[in-house]
Amino acid sequence: MNKLRTLTRGIIKENPVLVMVLGTCPALAVSTQAENAIGMGVATTFVLLGSNIVISLLRNVIPDKVRIPCYIVLIASFTALAEMAVEAYAYSLYQSLGIFLPLIAVNCIIFARAEMFASRHKTFDSILDALGSGAGFTFALLAIATVREIFGRGTWFGIELPWLAENNTGIFTLAPGGFIVFACLIAIVNKISKGRALKRTHFGCNGCPSAVACGKIPAKESES
Repeated sequence: MNKLRTLTRGIIKENPVLVMVLGTCPALAVSTQAENAIGMGVATTFVLLGSNIVISLLRNVIPDKVRIPCYIVLIASFTALAEMAVEAYAYSLYQSLGIFLPLIAVNCIIFARAEMFASRHKTFDSILDALGSGAGFTFALLAIATVREIFGRGTWFGIELPWLAENNTGIFTLAPGGFIVFACLIAIVNKISKGRALKRTHFGCNGCPSAVACGKIPAKESES
Protein backbone atom coordinates (compact mmCIF):
# COMPACT_ATOMS: atom_id res chain seq x y z
CA MET A 1 0.00 0.00 0.00
CA ASN A 2 2.89 2.39 0.73
CA LYS A 3 4.31 1.82 -2.77
CA LEU A 4 0.91 2.43 -4.34
CA ARG A 5 0.43 5.57 -2.25
CA THR A 6 3.84 6.85 -3.33
CA LEU A 7 2.90 6.29 -6.98
CA THR A 8 -0.59 7.78 -6.91
CA ARG A 9 -0.38 10.72 -4.52
CA GLY A 10 1.25 12.97 -7.12
CA ILE A 11 -1.69 12.53 -9.49
CA ILE A 12 -4.48 14.01 -7.35
CA LYS A 13 -3.70 14.44 -3.63
CA GLU A 14 -0.36 16.17 -4.23
CA ASN A 15 -0.76 17.16 -7.86
CA PRO A 16 2.20 19.46 -8.63
CA VAL A 17 0.11 21.99 -10.56
CA LEU A 18 -3.45 21.78 -9.24
CA VAL A 19 -2.66 21.25 -5.54
CA MET A 20 0.95 22.28 -4.89
CA VAL A 21 0.68 25.11 -7.48
CA LEU A 22 4.18 24.45 -8.82
CA GLY A 23 5.35 24.76 -12.41
CA THR A 24 2.52 27.11 -13.33
CA CYS A 25 4.60 29.07 -15.85
CA PRO A 26 5.09 26.18 -18.34
CA ALA A 27 1.65 24.81 -17.43
CA LEU A 28 -0.04 27.97 -18.72
CA ALA A 29 2.43 28.83 -21.47
CA VAL A 30 2.37 25.55 -23.43
CA SER A 31 -1.19 24.43 -22.67
CA THR A 32 -2.85 26.06 -25.66
CA GLN A 33 -2.81 22.72 -27.50
CA ALA A 34 -3.18 19.17 -26.18
CA GLU A 35 -0.25 17.93 -28.25
CA ASN A 36 2.09 20.48 -26.68
CA ALA A 37 0.83 19.55 -23.22
CA ILE A 38 1.61 15.86 -23.75
CA GLY A 39 5.06 16.70 -25.14
CA MET A 40 5.96 18.94 -22.21
CA GLY A 41 4.57 16.41 -19.73
CA VAL A 42 6.58 13.52 -21.17
CA ALA A 43 9.79 15.58 -21.36
CA THR A 44 9.38 16.76 -17.76
CA THR A 45 8.63 13.22 -16.57
CA PHE A 46 11.81 11.99 -18.26
CA VAL A 47 13.92 14.63 -16.50
CA LEU A 48 12.12 14.00 -13.22
CA LEU A 49 12.66 10.25 -13.48
CA GLY A 50 16.33 10.48 -14.44
CA SER A 51 17.20 13.04 -11.78
CA ASN A 52 15.30 11.18 -9.05
CA ILE A 53 17.12 7.93 -9.85
CA VAL A 54 20.61 9.44 -9.86
CA ILE A 55 20.04 11.64 -6.81
CA SER A 56 18.63 8.69 -4.88
CA LEU A 57 21.63 6.53 -5.82
CA LEU A 58 24.06 9.27 -4.77
CA ARG A 59 22.15 10.52 -1.73
CA ASN A 60 24.80 9.21 0.66
CA VAL A 61 27.68 10.43 -1.48
CA ILE A 62 26.74 14.04 -2.28
CA PRO A 63 27.94 16.38 0.53
CA ASP A 64 25.10 18.25 2.18
CA LYS A 65 26.67 21.69 1.62
CA VAL A 66 26.89 21.27 -2.17
CA ARG A 67 23.79 19.20 -2.83
CA ILE A 68 21.84 22.03 -4.50
CA PRO A 69 24.59 22.71 -7.12
CA CYS A 70 24.84 18.96 -7.69
CA TYR A 71 21.10 18.74 -8.23
CA ILE A 72 21.28 21.61 -10.71
CA VAL A 73 24.01 19.89 -12.73
CA LEU A 74 22.14 16.57 -12.82
CA ILE A 75 18.79 18.11 -13.72
CA ALA A 76 20.34 20.33 -16.40
CA SER A 77 22.07 17.29 -17.92
CA PHE A 78 18.84 15.32 -18.22
CA THR A 79 17.09 18.42 -19.58
CA ALA A 80 19.73 18.71 -22.30
CA LEU A 81 19.18 15.04 -23.23
CA ALA A 82 15.41 15.58 -23.39
CA GLU A 83 15.82 18.72 -25.51
CA MET A 84 18.11 16.97 -28.00
CA ALA A 85 15.75 14.00 -28.27
CA VAL A 86 12.72 16.20 -28.95
CA GLU A 87 14.66 18.26 -31.49
CA ALA A 88 15.82 15.10 -33.29
CA TYR A 89 12.58 13.10 -33.34
CA ALA A 90 9.78 15.68 -32.98
CA TYR A 91 11.03 18.92 -34.48
CA SER A 92 7.58 20.50 -34.82
CA LEU A 93 6.99 19.90 -31.11
CA TYR A 94 10.44 21.30 -30.39
CA GLN A 95 9.51 24.51 -32.18
CA SER A 96 6.14 24.72 -30.43
CA LEU A 97 7.58 24.32 -26.93
CA GLY A 98 10.35 26.81 -27.66
CA ILE A 99 12.20 28.25 -24.67
CA PHE A 100 10.05 26.32 -22.19
CA LEU A 101 11.73 23.04 -23.11
CA PRO A 102 15.23 24.02 -21.84
CA LEU A 103 13.58 25.79 -18.91
CA ILE A 104 12.63 22.37 -17.55
CA ALA A 105 16.08 22.58 -15.95
CA VAL A 106 14.73 25.16 -13.46
CA ASN A 107 11.29 23.63 -12.98
CA CYS A 108 10.54 23.84 -9.26
CA ILE A 109 8.62 20.55 -9.38
CA ILE A 110 11.81 18.65 -10.17
CA PHE A 111 13.83 20.45 -7.49
CA ALA A 112 11.06 19.85 -4.94
CA ARG A 113 10.95 16.09 -5.58
CA ALA A 114 14.76 15.89 -5.56
CA GLU A 115 15.09 17.68 -2.24
CA MET A 116 11.99 16.42 -0.45
CA PHE A 117 11.93 12.81 -1.66
CA ALA A 118 14.75 11.42 -3.84
CA SER A 119 17.49 12.61 -1.49
CA ARG A 120 15.86 10.76 1.42
CA HIS A 121 14.44 7.55 -0.06
CA LYS A 122 15.56 4.43 -1.87
CA THR A 123 15.78 4.27 -5.65
CA PHE A 124 12.61 2.27 -6.32
CA ASP A 125 10.50 4.59 -4.18
CA SER A 126 12.07 7.56 -5.97
CA ILE A 127 11.12 6.03 -9.32
CA LEU A 128 7.51 5.65 -8.18
CA ASP A 129 7.47 9.21 -6.88
CA ALA A 130 8.85 10.55 -10.17
CA LEU A 131 6.32 8.61 -12.25
CA GLY A 132 3.45 9.75 -10.06
CA SER A 133 4.48 13.40 -10.05
CA GLY A 134 5.19 13.29 -13.79
CA ALA A 135 1.79 11.74 -14.48
CA GLY A 136 0.12 14.36 -12.30
CA PHE A 137 1.93 17.17 -14.12
CA THR A 138 1.02 15.71 -17.53
CA PHE A 139 -2.60 15.19 -16.46
CA ALA A 140 -2.88 18.80 -15.29
CA LEU A 141 -1.36 20.16 -18.51
CA LEU A 142 -3.61 17.97 -20.65
CA ALA A 143 -6.72 19.02 -18.72
CA ILE A 144 -5.90 22.71 -19.13
CA ALA A 145 -4.92 22.30 -22.78
CA THR A 146 -8.03 20.29 -23.63
CA VAL A 147 -10.37 23.02 -22.40
CA ARG A 148 -8.34 25.82 -23.99
CA GLU A 149 -7.94 24.11 -27.36
CA ILE A 150 -11.56 22.95 -27.65
CA PHE A 151 -13.12 26.29 -26.75
CA GLY A 152 -10.34 28.52 -28.07
CA ARG A 153 -9.61 26.81 -31.40
CA GLY A 154 -12.49 24.39 -31.92
CA THR A 155 -10.02 21.51 -32.26
CA TRP A 156 -8.56 18.71 -30.13
CA PHE A 157 -5.13 17.31 -30.97
CA GLY A 158 -5.49 19.27 -34.20
CA ILE A 159 -8.77 17.58 -35.19
CA GLU A 160 -11.55 20.04 -36.01
CA LEU A 161 -14.70 19.63 -33.93
CA PRO A 162 -18.16 20.23 -35.42
CA TRP A 163 -19.69 23.66 -34.70
CA LEU A 164 -16.90 24.63 -32.29
CA ALA A 165 -14.44 25.07 -35.17
CA GLU A 166 -16.56 27.96 -36.49
CA ASN A 167 -17.74 29.25 -33.11
CA ASN A 168 -14.65 29.30 -30.92
CA THR A 169 -13.73 31.82 -28.23
CA GLY A 170 -10.28 33.22 -28.87
CA ILE A 171 -9.69 34.40 -25.30
CA PHE A 172 -9.01 30.80 -24.24
CA THR A 173 -5.84 30.76 -26.35
CA LEU A 174 -4.58 33.90 -24.58
CA ALA A 175 -3.14 34.37 -21.10
CA PRO A 176 -6.45 35.43 -19.47
CA GLY A 177 -8.13 32.27 -20.73
CA GLY A 178 -5.30 30.17 -19.33
CA PHE A 179 -5.68 31.70 -15.88
CA ILE A 180 -9.46 31.24 -15.98
CA VAL A 181 -9.20 27.54 -16.84
CA PHE A 182 -6.41 27.06 -14.30
CA ALA A 183 -8.49 28.63 -11.53
CA CYS A 184 -11.57 26.59 -12.43
CA LEU A 185 -9.62 23.31 -12.36
CA ILE A 186 -8.12 24.15 -8.96
CA ALA A 187 -11.63 24.86 -7.69
CA ILE A 188 -12.87 21.52 -9.08
CA VAL A 189 -10.04 19.58 -7.42
CA ASN A 190 -10.72 21.41 -4.16
CA LYS A 191 -14.42 20.58 -4.45
CA ILE A 192 -13.81 16.90 -5.19
CA SER A 193 -11.42 16.54 -2.26
CA LYS A 194 -13.71 18.68 -0.07
CA GLY A 195 -10.78 20.94 0.68
CA ARG A 196 -8.65 18.15 2.14
CA ALA A 197 -6.01 18.28 -0.60
CA LEU A 198 -5.21 21.95 -0.09
CA LYS A 199 -5.41 21.71 3.71
CA ARG A 200 -2.83 18.91 3.72
CA THR A 201 -0.45 20.98 1.61
CA HIS A 202 2.10 22.90 3.64
CA PHE A 203 3.21 26.10 1.97
CA GLY A 204 5.75 27.21 4.59
CA CYS A 205 9.53 27.10 4.50
CA ASN A 206 9.60 23.40 5.40
CA GLY A 207 7.99 22.60 2.08
CA CYS A 208 10.45 24.63 0.02
CA PRO A 209 13.38 22.79 -1.61
CA SER A 210 15.59 25.89 -1.22
CA ALA A 211 14.74 26.66 2.40
CA VAL A 212 18.05 25.37 3.74
CA ALA A 213 20.08 27.11 1.01
CA CYS A 214 18.53 30.48 1.80
CA GLY A 215 18.97 29.98 5.55
CA LYS A 216 15.29 29.96 6.53
CA ILE A 217 15.60 26.65 8.38
CA PRO A 218 18.66 24.76 9.64
CA ALA A 219 19.88 21.74 7.66
CA LYS A 220 19.32 19.33 10.56
CA GLU A 221 15.74 20.54 11.03
CA SER A 222 14.96 19.99 7.33
CA GLU A 223 16.12 16.37 7.59
CA SER A 224 14.10 15.57 10.69
